[in-house]
Amino acid sequence: MDYYEAISIVFPELVRYSALRDKMEITLLKTLYINKGKEYANFSVGQFQMKPSFAESLIDAGASMRGRKPLITDSTSYNDIRSYRAAIVESLEDIHSQLDYLVIFYRIVLKKFDLKKTDARQRIRFLSTAYNFGPFHTENEIITMSEKKFFSTRLVSRELYSYSDISLYWYNHISDKFKEK
Repeated sequence: MDYYEAISIVFPELVRYSALRDKMEITLLKTLYINKGKEYANFSVGQFQMKPSFAESLIDAGASMRGRKPLITDSTSYNDIRSYRAAIVESLEDIHSQLDYLVIFYRIVLKKFDLKKTDARQRIRFLSTAYNFGPFHTENEIITMSEKKFFSTRLVSRELYSYSDISLYWYNHISDKFKEK
């Protein structure tokens, strides 16, 4: 996985990340999600703003696609569903686990979709949209979503952006400055 592509995929989330808001949302996840499930609380947390439902789907789909270290296993290996959910929240609090989830996401998308013939910018547009929208949609759904403007960089904002446009902006402008060094 190319470092600049990986950062491009999650860059819009890094722009919106707030440590204070994250603490509050993790506290709510520890109460509501662990006890009641994703139907009651499914907040985006951590620097990469991953939801418990996203982590669950990656755990289920990526059982054989591990990153640097094994992630938590599926719910059947836990004594109860609350322990499984607690392990997910704990993993979402850890940046290294979030990087592992990102690698698993990347591998799942590359396995599911043929992106070999796309250039880097098309690939980033597709990957970033799949990251934000969900990797288990069809190729046409992801491509269609890549043009839609629904992403805000602030808590209260009237201006909306395409998630993939923000990813591409970083890749086209900011990453070039890092590559020059």
